[in-house]
Amino acid sequence: MAEGAHPELTAVEGGVVLVVHAQPGARRSEVVGRHGEAIKIRVAAPAVEGRANEALIAFVAEQFGLRRSAVSVRSGASSRHKRLRLDGIDVTTAARVVDRLVGSERAPKPAPPSA
Repeated sequence: MAEGAHPELTAVEGGVVLVVHAQPGARRSEVVGRHGEAIKIRVAAPAVEGRANEALIAFVAEQFGLRRSAVSVRSGASSRHKRLRLDGIDVTTAARVVDRLVGSERAPKPAPPSA
């Protein structure tokens, strides 16, 4: 993994911290790309009574192949900018998941067909 290729990930003992920019109230939960040094995730739940955080945790756990209990909001519970702790995953594996999730954004666009 190239230095600086994944500014949204930080290795910590027993897991990683993932920086997320959350957008609550979406039609469906999905990763839509990058937002600065975070990945941007639309969440299909309103930002009311912690529902968006719960939906975000469930979505991230599913995408990273983790139990919901392995994902927690480390900071930013009431903010769009959040730091999530993912237990039981290493930074290399997490980087592969991030690449898959935002891969379409990073892939070069194909050249138009020549006539």
